[in-house]
Amino acid sequence: MSSIAVESEQALAEEALAILRRNLPPHKMARLLSMWHIGHGDYVKEREGFFAGETVNSLFEEAAAYQAR
Repeated sequence: MSSIAVESEQALAEEALAILRRNLPPHKMARLLSMWHIGHGDYVKEREGFFAGETVNSLFEEAAAYQAR
């Protein structure tokens, strides 16, 4: 009989968020997180990691470039 390794909820959440970051523009990612994490975790801490080094202008430019595709 084989066994299955089950990752932690944190590892699963990190993997899912990485997929979302690659596939959603920043404004949709922020909107999803605001809906998804209501009452759970520390959004401010997570937000700092997701948007590290970003500015309002850089996020706007990224969103505009994504929409122009």
